[in-house]
Amino acid sequence: MTIGLQVVYLFLLAIPVASISWAFTHEEIFREPRERCIRFSKEGRTILVRKFFYLFTCEYCFSHYVTILLLVITKYRLLYEDWRGYLIAGFSLVWIANVYMSLFGLLRTDLKKEKLEAKEKEMEQQGNHSSTQPKQNKKATHL
Repeated sequence: MTIGLQVVYLFLLAIPVASISWAFTHEEIFREPRERCIRFSKEGRTILVRKFFYLFTCEYCFSHYVTILLLVITKYRLLYEDWRGYLIAGFSLVWIANVYMSLFGLLRTDLKKEKLEAKEKEMEQQGNHSSTQPKQNKKATHL
């Protein structure tokens, strides 16, 4: 495989790594198992138990395990055809996936901020509209 194609694969394979890692560590659908992992990561009896369950609550940590699984499934290697290629591919995939997750996190924050600002503006307009509405009605009733 040419180096150009390897780089294309790198950016494409990082998408499912980022998607799976983000979904498990942030999205509502996995809230219950994530909360359980958070509890065990804080209340586990041994440091091994606490660290094991912490891995499922951190998108960066979790992305390493998703990457390993993806490398096993796809046999993707970067630059070298031996174990070094797997090692380089693994850390490269984790890095690109975490760039994707950071960008996605910033995008979601901006979207939430815009949504809140729009809601506040709507509430403000409704407040102004309703406060002027009764005054007009009062004037109309006095005439």
